Amino acid sequence: MATLLYRLGRASFRHRRAVGALWLVVLAALAVGALTLRGETGNNFTMPGTESQRAIDALQHEFPEASGASGVIVVQAPAGRTLQDPALAGAVMGLVKEANGLPGVLAAVDPFQAKALTPDVRTAMVNVQFKQRADEITPAEKDAFLASGAAAAQAGLRVEHGGEVLSAPPEVGGTEAIGVVIALIVLLVTLGSLIAAGMTMFNALIGVGAGMAGLFALSGVIELTSTAPVLALMLGLAVGIDYSLFITSRHRQNLVEGLSPEEAAARAVGTAGSAVLFAGVTVIIALAGLSVVNIPFLTVMGLAAAGTVAVAVLVAVTLLPALLGFAGLRVLPRRMRANPAAAPVKEGFGFRWARLVIKLRVPVILVGILGLGALTLPAPDMRLALPGPQAGAEGTPARDAADLVSTSFGEGFNGRLALVVSSDSAQQTGAAVGQVNQKLQGTPNLLFVTPPNFSQDSKTAVLGLIPKDGPTSASTEDLVHEVRDRTHGLDGIDVSVTGQTAIGIDVSEKLSDAMPIYLLLVVGLSVLLLMLVFRSILVPLKAALGFLLTVGATFGITVFIFQQGHLAGLVGLDSPGPLVSFLPILLIGILFGLAMDYEVFLVSRMREDFVHGETPYQAVVSGTGHGARVVTAAALIMTSVFSGFMLIDDPIIKSMGFALAIGVAIDAFVVRMTIVPAVMSLLGRGAWWIPRWLDRVLPDVDIEGEKLRKRIDAPPSAAAADDPEPVHV
Repeated sequence: MATLLYRLGRASFRHRRAVGALWLVVLAALAVGALTLRGETGNNFTMPGTESQRAIDALQHEFPEASGASGVIVVQAPAGRTLQDPALAGAVMGLVKEANGLPGVLAAVDPFQAKALTPDVRTAMVNVQFKQRADEITPAEKDAFLASGAAAAQAGLRVEHGGEVLSAPPEVGGTEAIGVVIALIVLLVTLGSLIAAGMTMFNALIGVGAGMAGLFALSGVIELTSTAPVLALMLGLAVGIDYSLFITSRHRQNLVEGLSPEEAAARAVGTAGSAVLFAGVTVIIALAGLSVVNIPFLTVMGLAAAGTVAVAVLVAVTLLPALLGFAGLRVLPRRMRANPAAAPVKEGFGFRWARLVIKLRVPVILVGILGLGALTLPAPDMRLALPGPQAGAEGTPARDAADLVSTSFGEGFNGRLALVVSSDSAQQTGAAVGQVNQKLQGTPNLLFVTPPNFSQDSKTAVLGLIPKDGPTSASTEDLVHEVRDRTHGLDGIDVSVTGQTAIGIDVSEKLSDAMPIYLLLVVGLSVLLLMLVFRSILVPLKAALGFLLTVGATFGITVFIFQQGHLAGLVGLDSPGPLVSFLPILLIGILFGLAMDYEVFLVSRMREDFVHGETPYQAVVSGTGHGARVVTAAALIMTSVFSGFMLIDDPIIKSMGFALAIGVAIDAFVVRMTIVPAVMSLLGRGAWWIPRWLDRVLPDVDIEGEKLRKRIDAPPSAAAADDPEPVHV
């Protein structure tokens, strides 16, 4: 692998103009495809096979009028007045008439007839049924819905619009660019050269641009959830900068050792590029592995992010050496350009840190493990749910409407459930509705059941169930299970609980069930891959245990802030609640890939030095010392990029950005930079032990470039036999 990448890096360096032009053509073609083929994203977190989804699918055929998205217009009379006031009642009726005439609306319900009024008759809900699903409603239809009620507002009513119809993709504006700016500053400090920092960032942005353009070009034929492009952008940018940084740093080190720019770039791609390729493949496998849980929207998210990571790797090993060719010696600080080999090389902080950690290795290991274990304590209390209407940012229409409904009617009115009753005959369905009503008498946490709405053939009926508590509360989840237990088993009758609240509960439960399986898959994969790379038994086991510590601590801190609400103000969170249902399993996949990145970048250098004759102690010090500066910079960059997404108001993106940022920080600085050197020094030579039979069976991927070094160090005649153009150092 190292030899192949060496040749690729050298070819890209020599033919840099052609490589640069090729990437510009590819980027332009993808941009044209994105502009012409781009489709819409949505918030359609469906889950085939669950009861709630089967009910929605059945309604589309049997009762299409009830299968579309729902909206709500909440009106409230001024203090001291009620909606029985003739002028205000007339304004409400005018609003109902206006809503019935809106584009895309099937029907708007008169709140006086439906008795959708508070006991003091001051607040009313106008329920609006749309013809299409929420992700199929056009922007023009949403705008018309939001613009309705102007006359009612002029009459003195407070008018708020909400409901699932207002679900929208998160707005990715300029706030996350703050993380990019911080990353650029970190690059400048780390590399000491504006050209090197700018080139590294430019290379990453080209990769992100190509990956995102390709993703949007495919969105015309693949249904993307609104969070998939944001996750792809987040990961593509972070790994793109890191991968470019690793190769650029090794290139600069090669220049200081006296190599020519061409040879330095080729060797950097052959050695550091091997680690980048392996790390990228690990991330891709982890993200693509999300498809094994058989959840369509999660599969799309994983594959979208994996695609941008793949492009980032490809750009790092092809375009970056071409850019290094254009930069020449200008990638070095100005004082080192005249004679790089003669520049004094100071021992960095990483070497001193490694010696300190090794000296105090037993206390370091104990404090590290116990500290991360303590941070894990809130994790068992983790609850999962899809965000409810009150999870939006304060000041948005949907949030204002949900808050008004909650304070006026009760939180349960934001978590309305739908009970679908169907059979082969109208008579059976009518009788079954009565049976169901009887079975639901005295159900805990059930506020009341609304009268049924029948389809045109009267074979299907939909009853509304209003829980006592909100859509993400544990009592509402218990209610869904209780209703299903009470209503199932009627002969010849199909009874299903659905609605956005029920869908969220079903999605969360299926994801919770899949998480242990996926975690086992990821940990097992990490052990096998690292065993292949490092030809060791204990190093992979140590890496897997470190990953589990990272995941546990990250879950614990995220639950502590986002669910329990402690320190929530520090991250701009105004409504703590359950974690978004797909966050934990997504976090496992992403953190696994990133954790293996740092493991490979640090331990591969340790193994490289050990293989070439260093003692275990010297190898750990050297590996940590040489990798500390780059890994620290890489972790700061990733943390900065992920933190930039915490500034987005969308609760899903905010929690993802926070969890990834804190997870990367814990893994890089606590696990990899502290616990790993301590454990490696404690293991000594035993860290590299592997049974002989297993060593013979495992293929040699040569990630540390041992074969490449032997070929380069071979006599010219031997090198020429292997390569028609011998390497001149």
